[in-house]
This record gives sequence, structure tokens and C-alpha cells, in this order.
Amino acid sequence: MSPAGWKALGLWGEDAARIEPLTGGVANDVWSVRLNGRLAVGRLGTRSDADLAWETGLLQHLDRQGLAVPVPIPTTDGRLFADGLVVMRYMEGRPPETEADWRRVADTLRHLHRLTQGWPQRPGWRSSTDLLHAETGTRIDLGAMPPEGVARCRAAWARLAGHQTCVVHGNPNSAGNVRMTADRVALIDWDESHVDVPDLDLVLPHNAAGLDDGAHDIAAQASAAWEAAVCWDDDHAHRQLAEVRAVGAQV
Repeated sequence: MSPAGWKALGLWGEDAARIEPLTGGVANDVWSVRLNGRLAVGRLGTRSDADLAWETGLLQHLDRQGLAVPVPIPTTDGRLFADGLVVMRYMEGRPPETEADWRRVADTLRHLHRLTQGWPQRPGWRSSTDLLHAETGTRIDLGAMPPEGVARCRAAWARLAGHQTCVVHGNPNSAGNVRMTADRVALIDWDESHVDVPDLDLVLPHNAAGLDDGAHDIAAQASAAWEAAVCWDDDHAHRQLAEVRAVGAQV
């Protein structure tokens, strides 16, 4: 992102300033920032206002319900984002390391899923089961994938048909997206969150969500198919597609 895009940071106060870049997704420029002498996180990207309104509204809802999330900090005139920039609470903590840590992450994810049943879809997004018929949705364009790969992905997603949907975090199995303390688990980086089948969030290290063999296989195949489609066609996407079995072998 151009440094000029950060001029909007002044809307959060005259003393608002960037400190240093943080590890973030390829779609965003993420920095630690200082607001009124306190640490926060700024994320500059190209999402639409409707998309950012969905994400910031979700985070406010989860915060009110007691979930530890990087709740958006409003500008001095009350806006939750401006010119593609969102400023959020800095979440202290460490990443999960042990099997017990990951079980706490699984419990937090299931709480998220319970709190968001019936939530409206993020503008412009599609769920995995929507993509059984749709070709595109946000960063996904199935037309860019080889037809045989699309068939494998859709066979994996078809096994989720009829499952209840809710908000999924989108990438909780990355330890970098979790901040733990003794008394809470915080999920950060909600840029890939959308409405989908909760199974996609539950493919965790150590099978921490406790899925039985059949449920874990369904979730792992569907998750690999999603990662292949959303990242196509970088090296990660090719590795994920290689994990998705041929059509006749999905069940």
C-alpha cells in the first residue's frame, strides 16, 4: 500500500502515528500504531465500505458478547473505518503451543459459531456450498482453475451440503492468528471471515476440536479445497489441491 493511504490515520487524532509493520495477509498493509499514547493496530486495504462495515459490525457484536477480538477503535467523528483503513485494539498474548492450548482455541471457535448462527453473508462473498453452483466470490474464481481441480473441490464441498452455517474465522489454524493469555483466547486477523459451514474452522492441530474420523475427513477435504480455490494459483494453492482427493474417492 502507498504511504499516502495512511494519511487517513490522522482521523483518529492528531497524535496518531505508525510505529512498525506487522506480519499480515498479502491483501493488507498492517502496522502497529500509537493512539493517545496507547498501542493499537492499523490495517490498510482495498475492501469496499460494505465489506468493512460487515467486518467491523461483526467484531463489535462479538466484543459485546464477551469474545476477545480486536474491536475497532472509532475515528474522532465516530467512524469505524475510513478510506480502507481500520484501527483496532491491540491484543496481548502468545500463540498456542500445546494440545491443551489448541483445545482452548477450538472451544473459542465453537463459541463464535454459536453466537453467529443466521448471520448475513459478507458482501460479495460465497460460502463453500454456494460454490457448488457459483463460479466466483471475492478472491475466488473457479474459472481460473483447471476443470478437474474444480470438480475435486466441488466434490469435497458437496459433503457439507445441508449443514448449518455461521460466521467462520477463516484461518484459525495459523498460530499467528491467535493470542492467548491465562484467562482468554483472542482471535485476530478477521480479513477472511465470512459465513460458511463451521467445519472449515475446525481442522486444527492435534484434532483439537475432537472430530471423529469421518467428520475430520470431511472438514479437512473441504478446507483444503477452499484454500486451493481462494489462493489459486500460488504454490500453497497447488499443495492444497494435491490434498483433495479425486471425485470418486470423496466418500
